[in-house]
Amino acid sequence: MREPAFTATRIAKAAGILMLGNVASRFLGVFREQVIAALFGASGLTDAFVAASAVPATVYDLMIGGAISAALIPVFSDYADEPEELARLASAVIGLATLALVGVVGALAFLAPALVAILGAGFAPQVREQAIALVRLILPAVLFMGLSGVLTAILYSRQKFALPAFAVAIYNAGIIATALLLADRVGIESLVIGTLIGALLQVLLQLPGLRPLRLGFSLDLSHPAIRRIAGLYLPVALGLVVTMAGVFVDRNLASRTGEGNMAAMRFATLLIQFPIGLVATALSLAVLPSLSRHASRAHGDSSPQALHPYKRTLTLGLKMALLAMLPATIGLVILREPIVQLLYQRGQFDAYDASRTSLAFLFYSPQLPFVALDQILIFAFYARKNTVVPVLVGVLSIGAYLAAALSLVGPLGMPGLCLANAIQNSLHGLVLLGIIWRLLGGLGGYGLGAVAAKATIASAVMGGVIYTLLSLLSGALPGASGLAVLLLAAGGLGAAVYGLLLLVLRVQELDEILGLFRRRLPGRA
Repeated sequence: MREPAFTATRIAKAAGILMLGNVASRFLGVFREQVIAALFGASGLTDAFVAASAVPATVYDLMIGGAISAALIPVFSDYADEPEELARLASAVIGLATLALVGVVGALAFLAPALVAILGAGFAPQVREQAIALVRLILPAVLFMGLSGVLTAILYSRQKFALPAFAVAIYNAGIIATALLLADRVGIESLVIGTLIGALLQVLLQLPGLRPLRLGFSLDLSHPAIRRIAGLYLPVALGLVVTMAGVFVDRNLASRTGEGNMAAMRFATLLIQFPIGLVATALSLAVLPSLSRHASRAHGDSSPQALHPYKRTLTLGLKMALLAMLPATIGLVILREPIVQLLYQRGQFDAYDASRTSLAFLFYSPQLPFVALDQILIFAFYARKNTVVPVLVGVLSIGAYLAAALSLVGPLGMPGLCLANAIQNSLHGLVLLGIIWRLLGGLGGYGLGAVAAKATIASAVMGGVIYTLLSLLSGALPGASGLAVLLLAAGGLGAAVYGLLLLVLRVQELDEILGLFRRRLPGRA
């Protein structure tokens, strides 16, 4: 009977480490975008970098990123208690990934003009030429990012979360430092050099955590787990091809809506990803190892007793995500304009750029609660060694995006693309929730609906308080320091109101979380 409490403690502990790393990476990510905005603004030059940086990110997502949670962590976890076998398998994966990534980098360097023609169809000729040069410079980062991803999967499978949790933070730090040091000398290329340095630092950071595993480069295809990884990842790869096609269409359409709009969408996307990375990603990675173990134990047994640990772990993650993401969504929407002004409006980034970025964020924002659920639900399927269902739902959602984007970009312009993205991601989460509900015979009895209702009520009241305070103080606190005071006051009051309402509404999960933190304080057992 102690397993649920132990699972909750382990998940909260892992999520705490991952959230700490995500806090560091997200704040450095914000600082990175502040540096880019101040140095280059929402300009054609920034558009060129946004298009170029999409290439390594796309390759990483397609070849490694999707495989980490879909195949590598679940399969590596099966060998976590056999260090020698895990090292043999991981070495083979490292060798195969390196060989594949080197080949892809060479091919894409040759195809750079065609890639930019797709990503930046609406670019002016000089911006297009700049983007082609940046693509060729940035491509080697793919190799370092890929190796870092494999190392992350190995560490997560062994439930070592600290070093990979800070990998993105050190990546962002590399970009920031290099841009500040070299921007005056080499211009926009400083961001590319920083990307290369940051990607290499990700690999170096995680190497100490791999002890005592003896890893190397191997092309051993005889290990049976290689076929399992390939089988799990193939549907994901096919789905990602469709997803990446959607990304390319999005960039293509954005490049036609006006110079600087692609950059404004990037700056708004960072704000959207901040709470997602802080909450949803951390919780998803924290619950995946436990979900994988529970799913393996219940394999072939669909009885309620066998599924109980899996369902309880899943609903615990979903409830924690809702408790955090619902108030974050409302607070960010209400405070979006002062947030954008405080973060970005300086140097080359003017009031018009801030207005465009705020508008993009508003149209992106409806997806936040659904994405929080979606990431955990995707991992819930992966834990059951089922990568087909999320892929099929992904293809459906891409179709919804294309229909919405092509319908909305004409009348709405850039905001229409943001809204289409929100529709895509929200639909993905809702459909996955409906499917897993049916597969598991329902999730009733675990309090998910009650928590969602209470969190919605508390968030709505909190939003009213924040809106009232913003209306009263708007214009009364001028300058950057005034904006900072306004946001701290609104955020602090909102958090206090929300926490108090959760206590009044008797949200038991809040007591569990606070209890876990109290037990981890010095002097506590």
